[in-house]
Amino acid sequence: MKQLLLLRHAKSSWDDADLDDFDRPLAERGLKAARVIGRELAARDWLPELALVSPALRTSDTWRLVAAELPVQPRVASAQALYDASAVDILRQIRKADPSSNCLLMVGHNPGLEDLAKQLAAPTSEAKARKRLEEKFPTATLARFVFEGDWSGLSSARLTHCLRPKYLS
Repeated sequence: MKQLLLLRHAKSSWDDADLDDFDRPLAERGLKAARVIGRELAARDWLPELALVSPALRTSDTWRLVAAELPVQPRVASAQALYDASAVDILRQIRKADPSSNCLLMVGHNPGLEDLAKQLAAPTSEAKARKRLEEKFPTATLARFVFEGDWSGLSSARLTHCLRPKYLS
C-alpha cells in the first residue's frame, strides 16, 4: 500500500512588499502550524520515506519545521518543478518517485496542490475528508491518500484524511 501526503506550505508573511514571491518567509501563524502538522504526522505514524519540496523559502521552511517533529528523517529532494506547478506538473514529479518508497510527502503550493488533491480523490474516499477538501485547501493543510500500485501509474487514490492545523491544536 502506497501513501501520498500532500502538504500545502504554511502561512507566509506579506510584511515585506519588496520581497519576491519565491523569498517570502513564514508568518508567525505558519511557524506554529508547520510544527502542529509535523507532530500529527509523528503521532499517526505517517512517516514519509521521501519528501519532495518546492525550493521556495516558505515551503522549505515548512518542511524544516515539520521534519523537526519526526522521529526519523526521510530522504529529501528539492524540486524546482514544484514551484508554481500545475496539478499535471506535480503528478509528473510523483510518478517519477523512487518506487521503493511507500510513503511520499510533497510540500508545495496552490492552486496546483489543491487541484491535484481534488483530481486524485477516488469515489471510495472518506466522505468527511472529501467534504473538507471540497470546501477549501488553506495553508498547512495535509491531504492523505492511499492506493495500491506504483507511483508511475498513479491516477486516482483513496483520500483518507484532510487535516487542518486549526482543528488539531
